[in-house]
Amino acid sequence: MAVLALKVLNKEGKTLFVSSGEDACSLVCTAEYQEGDMIILESSEKNIHVWLQVDDAMGAAFCYITDNVIYKIPFGEKRISYSPKVFSGNRHYLYARTARADEVSAYRNLALNVWDQHGDTHCYPHAFANVETRGEAVFAARNAIDGVCENRSHGEWPYESWGINRRDDAEMTVDFGREVEADRIVLYTRADFPHDNWWKQVTLTFSDGTSIDWELEKSQLPHTLSIEKKKITWVKLSNLIKADDPSPFPALSQIEVYGRVVV
Repeated sequence: MAVLALKVLNKEGKTLFVSSGEDACSLVCTAEYQEGDMIILESSEKNIHVWLQVDDAMGAAFCYITDNVIYKIPFGEKRISYSPKVFSGNRHYLYARTARADEVSAYRNLALNVWDQHGDTHCYPHAFANVETRGEAVFAARNAIDGVCENRSHGEWPYESWGINRRDDAEMTVDFGREVEADRIVLYTRADFPHDNWWKQVTLTFSDGTSIDWELEKSQLPHTLSIEKKKITWVKLSNLIKADDPSPFPALSQIEVYGRVVV
C-alpha cells in the first residue's frame, strides 16, 4: 500500500494546497496558477504504476514512477503546446491513485504520457531527443507521446510535433522506465503539405540490441508496423531519410507503441 500526496507549491517552495491518502488522493486547487508554481506527487513507495491527473482539462495518464514527481506548470512560450484550457482559471482538480493489477497487465499504447516533460522526471514513459527545433515547446519530443494525433498543420496546439531542425542525425527515444513487451508501432508523421517533407525510411532500434528499417510513404494516415514480440525498456527512432522533396521540414506528430507491461 502506497501513501500518495499531491501538493501545489509556489516558486518559493511554499505549500499552497495539499492532500494525501492511502493508494489514492485527490486535490482541488482554488487559485489561479502563477509563474513558478509546481505540482508535486509524493509516494511512500517507488517503482509503482499510478494513474496521475495533473489537470482535469487533459485527463489522467497511466504512469510508472520511480521517485517523487515534480511537474512545473508551463507559462509563456512553453504553454502554447498545450490546450488553452489546461491550467487555466481558478479551480483545478488533480488526483493520483495506484493502478490495479488488471490495469497494469492490460494491452495498451505503452508510449502515451500526456504529462511528460523535459529532464529527469521519474515519470514514465518519457521521450527525449538529441534535437528539438530552436528549442521551442511546439517542437519538443514530449509532443510525440501526448496523445494528440492531429498532423495536418504545425505550431501551436493541437498541431505540436517533434521537430528535427533539419538535422540529418536527429533521433528520438521513448524510455518506458521498466521492461515491457511490444508488438506494434504506429507513427503519425506530420503531413502539413506542401510545407512539410516526409521520411521515406526510418530505423527503429530497441533496447534488446535489434533494429528494423521501416519504409514509409507520403500520407497523413498512420503508419503501422507489426513486429515480433520484444521485451524492451526503450525504443529509438533514427536514420531518418527524407524524401526527394523541396521542403526541408519532416516532423513527427505522434508515436505509439502497443503491448503490455512485463510483470
